[in-house]
Amino acid sequence: MAAQALSELITDFLEYLEIEQNRSQKTIANYDHYLRRLVEFSDDAPVDKLTAELLRKWRLWLGRLTDANGDPIGKTTQNYHLIALRSFLKYLAKRDIEALPSDKVELASVKRPQVTFLDTDEVERLLGAIDIATPVGLRDRAIIELLFSGGLRVSELVSLNRDHINLERREFSVRGKGQKDRLIFISDTCADWLDQYLKSRPDNFKPLFIHYAGSQDGLDDGAYTRLTARSIQRLVGRYARLAGITKHVTPHTLRHSFATDLLTNGADLRSVQSLLGHANVSTTQIYTHLTDPQLKKVHERFHRKR
Repeated sequence: MAAQALSELITDFLEYLEIEQNRSQKTIANYDHYLRRLVEFSDDAPVDKLTAELLRKWRLWLGRLTDANGDPIGKTTQNYHLIALRSFLKYLAKRDIEALPSDKVELASVKRPQVTFLDTDEVERLLGAIDIATPVGLRDRAIIELLFSGGLRVSELVSLNRDHINLERREFSVRGKGQKDRLIFISDTCADWLDQYLKSRPDNFKPLFIHYAGSQDGLDDGAYTRLTARSIQRLVGRYARLAGITKHVTPHTLRHSFATDLLTNGADLRSVQSLLGHANVSTTQIYTHLTDPQLKKVHERFHRKR
């Protein structure tokens, strides 16, 4: 019996992710994108032709692949392809389909990116750059307050609906990476700005954060008015420039700022891990060298003064 083509098994794998693993549509789309590149490279070879040598050649091909701007794709992006392949091979093993063992797929070593965060003064300057006299400004103030106070990912923020937020309790839950739910806590200040923003809204649309451009009606509970992640990225960057902040500031910078603020003020690593929704504490540890007050005390005590 002839071995099945990669494309057929990849389709089965994506359906498995959706139905049995309950993975998000975004994850499934990403895996589809990465694995279709393997199909393209191999001319949709039978699965038994997926050998260590073919894998080596595909990695070379990925290393020379360029994006829409003609730039090589980064090592991290290349690793995303390999992670998708490894997961696919584990699925094949689960189905007793003979294929390359998943442990033969080794990820490329990558440099850990430098963490960019804002200190307290920079956060205040960022917030101060917003003109809260307009509905858009009031919305944007609430967005940035929530990003900093709750440590949300931008994807989590844009998916919020009005009825998700409990301003009295100042807490709510979000579904993050891996379809995991976690509690988000916000400050009194953040809750106050959200309250002001919501009271300024004349509509009953479902999304928490909406755009004001174009005509608006109640079609589909106003789902079409929901801000996108790209819109949030643009507005955060614009206010950073207005505030005279020279760092590259994104919504994720505010998440980093949330984590470093907690650790600087004495929060323990495990609690910060839970608040960020990190599956592994090693991910949270990227902040510790930036925030450990004990290291500063050691330096001040023992370093020779000049």
